[in-house]
Amino acid sequence: QVQLVESGGGLVQAGGSLRLSCAASGRTFSSSKMGWFRQAPGKEREFVAAISRNGGSTRYADSVKGRFTISRDNAKNTVYLQMNSLKPEDTAGYYCAADAANSGYYLRSAPNLYDYWGQGTQVTVSS
Repeated sequence: QVQLVESGGGLVQAGGSLRLSCAASGRTFSSSKMGWFRQAPGKEREFVAAISRNGGSTRYADSVKGRFTISRDNAKNTVYLQMNSLKPEDTAGYYCAADAANSGYYLRSAPNLYDYWGQGTQVTVSS
């Protein structure tokens, strides 16, 4: 199993930056693909970014491409989401998730395919 705890959210002005962290415990972190998702009030949870087990492959939603960067440090059992040039429409609860059962090459974007979830951290971008 994997337990996930997000941190780093907060209130920031448009154009600003935040870095989210997701600390993982459990034996399967380094063998799990990891993802970040977000959910705004009244909206469905949506894919933001995913990263392979060794960090060599990443995937991003079109809405964040070029602004957000996902990375991981397996020695620290932590995955990060660096968010730059933030926009008010980025306001949401941000969740990290582990795709532990995915033994394939593809980085998946469907939330229902991820096995473990953190409790989320709120990001609010003011205009």
